[in-house]
Amino acid sequence: MRMSAHNRSLKVGAGHYARRSATSVMVVFLILAASSVSAQSAPQEALAQKVQELNDALARTQALLEKSQHELEEMRVQLTDLERQMALSGPSGLAPVASDKERSALSEPAQESSDSTDAAIQDLRDRQAVQESEISTLEQTKVESESKYPVKVTGMLLMNGFKNTGGVDLAASPSVATGGSGSAGATLRQTSLGFDALGPHLFGAHSFADLQVDMFGTEPGAATTGYSGYYAASAAFVRLRTAHAGLFWDRTQVYFALDRPILSPDSPTSLTAAAVPALAWSGNLWTWNPQAIVAESLAHRGTAGVEVQAGLIDVGDAPLTLVAASTSTPESQAPSSAEQSSKPGVEARIAFNGPDRDDGRAHIGVGGFFAPHVSSLPNNFDYDFDSWAATLDARAQLKTHLEFSGNFYRGSALGGLGGGSYKDFVYKSNPVGGYYFRPLDDVGGWAQIKEIASERLQFNEALGMDNAFAGELIHYYVEGGTTTQNLARNRTYVGNVIYSPSAYLLFSLEYRHLESAPIEGLPSVSNIIGLGAGYKF
Repeated sequence: MRMSAHNRSLKVGAGHYARRSATSVMVVFLILAASSVSAQSAPQEALAQKVQELNDALARTQALLEKSQHELEEMRVQLTDLERQMALSGPSGLAPVASDKERSALSEPAQESSDSTDAAIQDLRDRQAVQESEISTLEQTKVESESKYPVKVTGMLLMNGFKNTGGVDLAASPSVATGGSGSAGATLRQTSLGFDALGPHLFGAHSFADLQVDMFGTEPGAATTGYSGYYAASAAFVRLRTAHAGLFWDRTQVYFALDRPILSPDSPTSLTAAAVPALAWSGNLWTWNPQAIVAESLAHRGTAGVEVQAGLIDVGDAPLTLVAASTSTPESQAPSSAEQSSKPGVEARIAFNGPDRDDGRAHIGVGGFFAPHVSSLPNNFDYDFDSWAATLDARAQLKTHLEFSGNFYRGSALGGLGGGSYKDFVYKSNPVGGYYFRPLDDVGGWAQIKEIASERLQFNEALGMDNAFAGELIHYYVEGGTTTQNLARNRTYVGNVIYSPSAYLLFSLEYRHLESAPIEGLPSVSNIIGLGAGYKF
């Protein structure tokens, strides 16, 4: 019995121990499995997140593709409608009368089109209208040239009416009062025409050229001033005024020109004095002479800085300069006194310029000019002399609507530049043979105040004077001579209003007072009332 009981207890203990061991093994296995699952759960979550992101991106891409497909279908419908309309249109652009079946076929897509389709068609029509307008404008502004480079035609059709209370040198555009009775009239001969051209790039520079003419030439057989330079009117209706051609880089310009001297860059504003600039022979050095010029800016184009200009100039003779008849024949023209010297004139200017503005560029500059001359007098008598000038010019904004501009000079023998009272020199015969000869010293200048009341209205007031030295002239007084022969001082006052109702129309009313004083006697006076109406193109 004991043995049996003992054996049973051993069996029971062994079974219990086996169950406990198995349970322990199961617990250890579960712990290890949980650890393994815990270790692998983090990478699996990251991978699941990436998969979700890819699914979202794929969904968005699919939505974009569907939207693009829808837009393509709409554009295909619009294109089909346009092709039908073009097919039904006749050669004149008018659609013929369609049948009921055709109208039904055309109405179905129109009824099915959405608001977005209608808006797209309207946008296409608007763009077509804009393009047609731009093409029309291009056809109007395009000028064919042999070089195939762009050329622009500019100019102004100018009608002037005038009333002179006393005698003047040129009735339509007077500069000197000569005494005697007045005059009145109207003219279109101050009309001007210009051509502006841009050429190819050369040596890294832009090339350019321009030309301007007017209708102020003298008809054959008409009286002239006898001036052999570029102030004289030619025996033709059309007269060459100015011309330029050259190259310009960012800071450098090299060009040749027929224009006013570089030491006189500005001119008073006037609509009634166009053929001969305002204040000509009254302090405005304006005559158009051939020049070759180099200009260098020490700052970038359009910004404030110093500019240096230098050039060669072939200056013409003054209106009253005499040339020996033996030096020319009917088939040839005598050279000017500057050309007879065989040496070119020189000119230079240095200025400080403000930044470019729409209403002008402020500046202050000083200049100099020198030119040798050889004058041929009667009886084969030649006389050497030099013309020279020192100048000061300025332009400045005084207030918001006020601007000052002016030019002042001191020199000698300046008739070829538009000063010197029409003369470079004076002379008279020497009883023992030869001539007494003297270049004339000269001083003068002009100043103007411009008031810009609005974009359409401006007022200009200016005065100018050219004064040859009376102490030099008195010994060469010409008994019974003309006003210009004995002219010592020429003074002009100008006031005008210019109204521009549009960018192309100009109207002006001007008052001008001329006072021309001889060496001896009272000055000749004339008051001028001028009207101007211009159309710019």
